[in-house]
Amino acid sequence: MDRNYTQNYTSSPAHHGMGVTVVQDKAGPLSRLDANLTYAYHLQLSNNFNLSVGAAAGISSIKLDVNSLTFPDSQTDPALSNAIVSQLKPDLSVGVWLYGARVFAGISAQQVLSQKLSFTNSENYNLGKEVPHFFATAGYKFFLDDEIAAIPSVMVKYVQPAPVSYDLNMKLAFKDKIWLGGSYRKDDSFSAMAGFNIGKMVNLTYSYDFTTSDLNTVSNGSHEIVLGLLLNNIYKVPSYIKMW
Repeated sequence: MDRNYTQNYTSSPAHHGMGVTVVQDKAGPLSRLDANLTYAYHLQLSNNFNLSVGAAAGISSIKLDVNSLTFPDSQTDPALSNAIVSQLKPDLSVGVWLYGARVFAGISAQQVLSQKLSFTNSENYNLGKEVPHFFATAGYKFFLDDEIAAIPSVMVKYVQPAPVSYDLNMKLAFKDKIWLGGSYRKDDSFSAMAGFNIGKMVNLTYSYDFTTSDLNTVSNGSHEIVLGLLLNNIYKVPSYIKMW
C-alpha cells in the first residue's frame, strides 16, 4: 500500500469475511492448542472508512506435562494425586474494527466464555478458571517517503483482577514487502519482530519477547511465529499481521 494508493483510497463495499486460526502455545509444563472459525461483516461507513464486526468460535485443548514438574526435597504436590493432564474447553472471541487508508482502531474480548480450569479432581485445588481478556487498540500510518511507511500504535489490555497494562508499538514497512517492528509492554517486556509478504496471499512473521519483570529469573523470553494465508484477496492488499 504505497502513498499513491493511500491518497486514492476508497473503502470497500459491504462484504463478508471468513477464516480459520490455529494457535499452538507452550509455557513450561503447560501446552495449549486453540482452533477457531472466524467470521466478520465489513460495513461501508463512508468513502473512507469500513466498520468490521466479527467473532471467532472454536475449542481449546489444554495439556499438563506432569513428568516435567519438579519439587524440592523430592516431594510430590498433593494436588497432583488426581491430576487432569488433558482437557477441552469451548472458546469464543468477539470484536469491532474501524479502518481506513491510514487510521485503524478496535475493541475486542477473548475467552468470553468463562470456563473452570483445574488440573486436579481434588476439591481443595480446583478453583482455577479462565476469565475474559479485554483489548482496545488504535494506530496511524504515515509515510517517511514513497516507499517506507511508519505505523505507530497502542494497545490497552484488561484482565481481572490484574491491573490495566498497555503496549506501545512501532512498525516500519518497506515497499509492502518486508517490515520491522518493536514493542514495549509496561513493567513487563520488550519485543522485536519482523515479517515479509510473499505476493498478496502469504505472509510470515516472527517475534521475540524479552521479559523485564521479575519473571525474567525463570523466563528467557518467548518466540512467536505466524503464517498467514489470505484467500480470495479481491483487492490484492498486503496484510501486516498484528502480533500484539
